[in-house]
Amino acid sequence: MTKVVYFDCPTGIAGDMCLGALVDAGVPLDYLISELQQLGLPEQYQLSSQPFTHNGQVATKVNVNLPEITPPSRHLQDLETLIEKAILPSQVKTWSLEVFQQLAKAEAAVHGVSPQEVHFHEVGATDAIIDIVGTCLGLNWLGVETISCSALPSGGGTVKATHGELPVPVPAVVNLWQSRNIPIYSNGINKELVTPTGAALMVTLANSFGAFPRMTVKQVGLGAGNASLPLPNILRLWIGETEANEDLETVAVLETQIDDLSPQVLAYCQELLFSAGALDVFTQPINMKKSRLGTLVTVICPLDQISACETVLFRETTTLGIRRQFQQRRALQREMQNIQTPLGVIRVKVAFLEDKVINIQPEYEDCVTIAQREEIPLREIQEMIIPIAFSLNNKSYQ
Repeated sequence: MTKVVYFDCPTGIAGDMCLGALVDAGVPLDYLISELQQLGLPEQYQLSSQPFTHNGQVATKVNVNLPEITPPSRHLQDLETLIEKAILPSQVKTWSLEVFQQLAKAEAAVHGVSPQEVHFHEVGATDAIIDIVGTCLGLNWLGVETISCSALPSGGGTVKATHGELPVPVPAVVNLWQSRNIPIYSNGINKELVTPTGAALMVTLANSFGAFPRMTVKQVGLGAGNASLPLPNILRLWIGETEANEDLETVAVLETQIDDLSPQVLAYCQELLFSAGALDVFTQPINMKKSRLGTLVTVICPLDQISACETVLFRETTTLGIRRQFQQRRALQREMQNIQTPLGVIRVKVAFLEDKVINIQPEYEDCVTIAQREEIPLREIQEMIIPIAFSLNNKSYQ
């Protein structure tokens, strides 16, 4: 079994919300306090937790209480030295360093300097360091092996920062999202919902973004944010287990229905969608309002090909809107092979399950070329090639 966690962020994510969710899920606060002392920060701070209620729901709020002093401005090297000298679990050090390096890259891109030249202000302050290292400590204490995160709300409005008033999402968060093609959406709340610390943690640590991963739920931790919002300002940390050999990936499912377009155009559009990176495209006849006959077009694509596929649909069809959802899929490992047959070389797609060949399909175009050349039924050619391919892969054909 594989230990998995899912960060469910309906109102965004911040470092203190991560800590709250981890403590609520069972990570001992005393453990975090003890381990964080290894950082040897010169500033005195106190870590505390308390129940906090949002919209009638109780969650855990973790506070990093600091004295009234101006936080020092640190460079990336200062933070790296701080973490490397600390006596912390190796995985915690690795994660923490990667988070700050991602932050440095994002800030460097915003200000047009190198990552080493970046002056960390807010994110270099003591509370941000505690949030990041503490989150890594909590995840390591839980024995997490796979981390997933929901799509993130964009927020809106403005926020005051060291460089003045900035639009939300702030530039560093935008750059972090762009670096991983993070799925985002608007929940209608014009506040800063995703902080640079929260964004950096997920961009660095999450293996995938989107819908809930398949898991057996063992524990749920609730971490409270500060602001009162129309939605409960709570980060939900789902902790569970899944089969160790179950490799899941997140894909986008795009859908639109069309009732005023020639089927020939749809066929042409399908070819363009595959060229744009779609994994699959299919259509279904449907009855729309007022009993109009229409076609439901469904496109499955990688997250980084959403924009390209939507552009094809908008440009080539009459649709006025496209729905998105994010789903997880399990795909067999596969590879293309060229096999020698009595009729010549033919490409076949070979699928594996736990290093065993369980499915083989000859390429349609190759079979058609041979069928036309040899004047042999296509079906017979396909049936002939499959056992040959299984034999060449040292498997008996059933």
